[in-house]
Amino acid sequence: MNNRMVIATILVAICASLRPAGADAQECNRTCLENWVDTYLNAVVDNDPSAVRLSRDVRFTENGQRLEIGDGLWRSMKAKGNYRLFVTDVPAQQVTLLTTIEEDDRDPAGAVPALMALRLKIDDNRISEIEQMVVRSPDAARRVEAMGAPHPMYLETIPRSRRMSRRDLIETANKYFTGMQQNDGRGDYPFTDDCHRVENGSGATNQPTPPGQTRPDPATATGYSGQWGCREQFESGLLYFVTRIRDRRFVAVDEERGLVFSFVFFDHSAGETRTFETPNGRTITAGPAQPWTWGIAELFKIEDEQIRQIEAILHQVPYGMLSGWSSWEDGMSDDIQDVTGI
Repeated sequence: MNNRMVIATILVAICASLRPAGADAQECNRTCLENWVDTYLNAVVDNDPSAVRLSRDVRFTENGQRLEIGDGLWRSMKAKGNYRLFVTDVPAQQVTLLTTIEEDDRDPAGAVPALMALRLKIDDNRISEIEQMVVRSPDAARRVEAMGAPHPMYLETIPRSRRMSRRDLIETANKYFTGMQQNDGRGDYPFTDDCHRVENGSGATNQPTPPGQTRPDPATATGYSGQWGCREQFESGLLYFVTRIRDRRFVAVDEERGLVFSFVFFDHSAGETRTFETPNGRTITAGPAQPWTWGIAELFKIEDEQIRQIEAILHQVPYGMLSGWSSWEDGMSDDIQDVTGI
């Protein structure tokens, strides 16, 4: 361990006197938990572990790798971005965020935008777990930043009489993963008619048909189209090449707003898995030609047992990679992992 890491470890141990505004000895409310995020990100920008209250045994991962506090993004982050989409889980004392950031550029005077998914767990007025995923795609980060603010529906409160239980919200979100894994067009696809999916700041559904072109027909198309809606894409059966959706970690649930936040991996096994039969009997070959894994942070807005909106950030990671929080067996499983502890 170098001197900088030694100093960081000592600072973690002596930072007990610091706390974000609104922290409560028993439980943080929504505002308190979200304040922890700003306190943490400000500390990362300043590379100052003493500026945030951390548990002595705090666990920190970045892009699936366990790191020392003060390493990784702590060294390169220069500023917070403006786009912020929270899923705040008060009962679990966890808060998650999709956001934009700025990192060091090769030019010492410059900065480059990136995307970030963050999870913090609060225990006894300290951060005990830090999980972050950094997507270093400047174009994607600029698209998300240009969105300005999350879709208003993410902030809408569900009337108490229509609120779903935590378990039902997770199970509904999981149907998205189950329906896409080796997609056959015959599953349970709980999408509203106006369901929309955004990935890395780009619409992945409901895109307008370009002038002079014909909207693809699922009955004859050889690949799924971004011009189709959520249900139409799934009913096409053309996503079959997503062979495994695993390590399905549901890390935050907001029953009041009908939100679910997950970290997950999408495997594309290539080879013979690229060839499949569509619901209308055609044989298609599609998908990546080499083994490929997407590391994904995915967020769902759910109402009345249907998915209304999906937002994700994603990047390619080593094939078969794990999250750093699961056993190998759980990391390779497509079972639900409710890690909220509620």
